[in-house]
Amino acid sequence: MSSPDPASPAVPTHAVPTHAVPAVPAAPEMVAFVAALPKVELHLHLVGSASLDTVLALARRHAGRGVPTELGALREFYAFTDFPHFLEVYRRVNLLVNTGADVITLLGGLAAELAARTVRYAEVQVTPVRNRMAGISYDDLAQALVDGRALARRRHGVELGWVFDADAALGPDGAEQTVDFALGHRPEGTVGIGLGGAEVGVRRADFAPAFRRARDAGLHSVPHAGETVGPGEVWSAITELGAERVGHGIGSAADPRLLEELASRGITLEVCPTSNLRTAAVASLAEHPLPTLLAAGVPVTLATDDPGMFHTDLNTEYLRCHQLFGLGRAELADIARTGACAAFCADDLRTRILTEIDQLQPA
Repeated sequence: MSSPDPASPAVPTHAVPTHAVPAVPAAPEMVAFVAALPKVELHLHLVGSASLDTVLALARRHAGRGVPTELGALREFYAFTDFPHFLEVYRRVNLLVNTGADVITLLGGLAAELAARTVRYAEVQVTPVRNRMAGISYDDLAQALVDGRALARRRHGVELGWVFDADAALGPDGAEQTVDFALGHRPEGTVGIGLGGAEVGVRRADFAPAFRRARDAGLHSVPHAGETVGPGEVWSAITELGAERVGHGIGSAADPRLLEELASRGITLEVCPTSNLRTAAVASLAEHPLPTLLAAGVPVTLATDDPGMFHTDLNTEYLRCHQLFGLGRAELADIARTGACAAFCADDLRTRILTEIDQLQPA
């Protein structure tokens, strides 16, 4: 992944053939502010976080799995035409991660990227059933997560938490298996249960039993909902899955009553603008509903989703919201505070992050 150069007046666009992000100038002082702003990253998939270089290394290590082994071809491979195409590419890259060593490779690269963006804490979504299908035993996966978490803290000063993400394509049974892994292994740092993948034709309510079992065991509920469909599935995520945060949730903007519900209950949306553009969930960033969500008082945190695949990073997400939606230092600092408050991290870490934000940008 590339990152904004603090000396540069613009955010890089990482040229891709489809759904390109427009270049908009940013003042050097704003670039420097965003670079220094302490942040959390709460919507981040392990496999999708891998930089191009990391994916190339894995593709060459495990050749013949349908992922290009040359940089130019890999960039083309990551030019998504729509959301189903993205899911297919993601599935292929996931097949490259089939040993515990591969997981640690991903986590080492991820932690270095996060530290470079002043990210203090990240919740990483791991899909254990898909990892097992790619060849990793549950025992090896759990140990790799423990070892990778320790490496991230020791080498890069970044704290990681785990959200075990059920793939909706595997149905309720896959969600039950995900909960089995989370509760049976519960590697250090485990915080929640998620639900990702396709939304069209997939009801959140069908996954309620698995989420109920996870919540009864003390895990937090953080499903995706309203990424490529309307507000109905966000309502279901809240009422049927007990969502404490919602991944994406941009479909909520079409329902004023839902916006009121999210605001009054303090349910944070993990908004990923560049991801929404890359997968064609929105036609353009100018049409992104983020301003509507903020105007309604909905708690919002910014995230990257799959930064390696979408050619972005968290600093870039903050800068684009400044450039395209007019968010200034105070508003961006508030978004960083919202993320820290919504994180399922230790209280002392949350306090430290909030103090750092206040020292940079007083409330």
